[in-house]
Amino acid sequence: MMSLWEILLIAVALAMDCFTVSVVSGVIQKESRWGNVLRMAFLLGLFQALMPLLGWLAIHYFQASVEAYDHWIAFGLLAVIGIKMVRDSFAPEEASHLDPSRLRTQLLLAVATSIDALAVGISLACTGYGQASQLVSPLVVIGLVSFVFSLAGYALGRRFGEAVARRWKPELVGGIILIGIGLKILFEHLFG
Repeated sequence: MMSLWEILLIAVALAMDCFTVSVVSGVIQKESRWGNVLRMAFLLGLFQALMPLLGWLAIHYFQASVEAYDHWIAFGLLAVIGIKMVRDSFAPEEASHLDPSRLRTQLLLAVATSIDALAVGISLACTGYGQASQLVSPLVVIGLVSFVFSLAGYALGRRFGEAVARRWKPELVGGIILIGIGLKILFEHLFG
């Protein structure tokens, strides 16, 4: 099982998408209604916490067949997600015409930003989380970190606008963290 420090790093890496979406939402929203902001942060955190559970459930039932390869699966998933995040951090920004204050838009953003978390749930199943009760702490940490990063991202987006998103590449940082954790899992299983 992973340490709290590793779970925190994963949570921060996953929260980078939430942070980015929230910065953009803060930049493009004309009016600041904190009820909408809190709802969006809650939904982003909720989906970041629920998707790993779905991934864990999917792989948990097949774990006996993949136990000899689970460290490779965990490494592969985290590396693919991390590389995608690093690559996306260098992609050109596209103008958004979304209204982030609408519930439908918030739900779509929550699902879209949490797809990576599904693979993290698979990784959790492959790294010793054999019972659903063991997932409570990691899922709460992931959800809370995403919630806090979403609020911070929105506030920064409102305050500093586009300059924040251009100078600091949160996807790059998150991608590097996920790749590092994947390598650590692989080396622990191969050499530990």
